[in-house]
Amino acid sequence: MDLSFLPANDAKWTDIQTVFGQRGMASRCQCQRYKLRPGEALAALPDDELCLRLHDQSQKLPTTGLLAFADKDPVGWCAVAPRTSYSALVRNSNHTAWRERREQRDDAAVWAITCFWTRTGYRRKGVATALATAAVALARRSGAAAVEAYPVVSNDALAVEMHVGTANMFKAAGLFTVSNPSKRRCVMRLDLQETDETVPSR
Repeated sequence: MDLSFLPANDAKWTDIQTVFGQRGMASRCQCQRYKLRPGEALAALPDDELCLRLHDQSQKLPTTGLLAFADKDPVGWCAVAPRTSYSALVRNSNHTAWRERREQRDDAAVWAITCFWTRTGYRRKGVATALATAAVALARRSGAAAVEAYPVVSNDALAVEMHVGTANMFKAAGLFTVSNPSKRRCVMRLDLQETDETVPSR
């Protein structure tokens, strides 16, 4: 399937919402789980508020995500942005991203890929894998020093876990495993300013 890609700030809001749909996990979350403010809980926030936040984020630079299109039909979403955009992620010292690592959390030059969603009818056709590769290219063009992801590695992962992507998807996009903090998740990273022969730093 031939795909093209647009950053969220260049895409139509209606196309973003077409991918998220009107029911299910993506429609409810609106890619806000890792952007919650201190003291907030996703379950306590109304749908309209979450939708408004994504709308506002999608109009700004740097981008908050990437849309995939099959011809002119929006078919997939990938959340990719400077890691500091994910305030809840940066605050959570117990998140997979930080275990066993000495990482400067507030380094805005590091981008993170945190979430994927593919529309029904287009799944299992390589959309998410293509989005991962396109997200790395977008981070590189935007001047990122590195890009990270926190995918599932477990063979018995639940459907609700799969929104973060799989290790194989990110391996295909050029990322390397830099930490294995649990049996279910790993941290993968590509240092974009290094040569292909350089092993990424931990």
